[in-house]
Amino acid sequence: MANAQPGTKVRLLPEDEYTHTPDAASNYNESMYFNMFDPESKIGGWFRLGNRPNEGHAEMSVCLYLPGGRVAFMYGKPKIPDNKEMNAGGMKIEVIEPFKRLCLTYSGKVVVLANPSEMADPAKAFKENPVVPCEVELDYEGVSPMFGGETVKEDGSPLDLDPEKSFAKAHYEQHMAAKGRFHIGEEGFDVNGFGLRDKSWGPRYWQAIHWYRWLPMNFGRDFGMMISIVTNDEGKQRQGGMVLKDGKYDLIKSCTIDSEWDENWYQTALRAHVETESGVTYEVEGKVLSLIPLRNRRQSPDGEELNTRITEGMTEYRCNGMTGYGLSEYLDQIVDGRPVGAGN
Repeated sequence: MANAQPGTKVRLLPEDEYTHTPDAASNYNESMYFNMFDPESKIGGWFRLGNRPNEGHAEMSVCLYLPGGRVAFMYGKPKIPDNKEMNAGGMKIEVIEPFKRLCLTYSGKVVVLANPSEMADPAKAFKENPVVPCEVELDYEGVSPMFGGETVKEDGSPLDLDPEKSFAKAHYEQHMAAKGRFHIGEEGFDVNGFGLRDKSWGPRYWQAIHWYRWLPMNFGRDFGMMISIVTNDEGKQRQGGMVLKDGKYDLIKSCTIDSEWDENWYQTALRAHVETESGVTYEVEGKVLSLIPLRNRRQSPDGEELNTRITEGMTEYRCNGMTGYGLSEYLDQIVDGRPVGAGN
């Protein structure tokens, strides 16, 4: 379980796996995210469904990393009437047994990108690349304890949050095993591997964070990590995450990430140094195999155009003589055409 600040505690209940009654905040978001990577075929993907019931729509994303560096992607904002289920835009997430088994399916379309960097201009990418039918079926099994939950006051009452500056009032993660199949157009792939999932709920704007680096990875059923560095616009940084070793989490006390970049400031490789609360240190090297750039844009109340870039790289990791797979997700606000965390 994640550490809580003084005067607060972290609470996580089995019923938190299901949807919650929305806050009054217009930007209330309840989302579930899953990734998985097959270490044999080096195929993988990630999936997100976020309900924004007070805005009347959901956010749905599918991203599949295919042979030859291709990426299949789809994003949508399907309308939803309420927050009663995670089922929108062709994606459905079912809780079979809280904290242990979940099922994710998708039935819809994807655009197949031979050059995933073309998604920097989404309208052009969708116009100039083939859009084909896609079916995904994945069964997820928890292989770790739960990490995180809802931070509340000691008496259990909710914290007072400013919706304009909020990213989520509750958040938890878990390393998973996953197996199933992808069908993209005429191609079919059976997949069997590992990944990580998370869930969050509460007010959310993507622009509430200045920049972050998020590295979920798995080296097998008994060894994985999630490394996280989050920085606000005042330069205050939060380093954390956890190491899964033999069925237990060892929380990360401090970490650094040194990245290598291409001409577009997309990450191509990285080195991470990790120190855990138990005193163990890890050196991790990552090589990005395939990357797609995404963006989120919003106008602030005073009319300022806010532009957030998120680069999603399928990454091959090495640590302690083992090879694993996962994601390197880099979020940056774009100011004067450049990511604010460039060089970090």
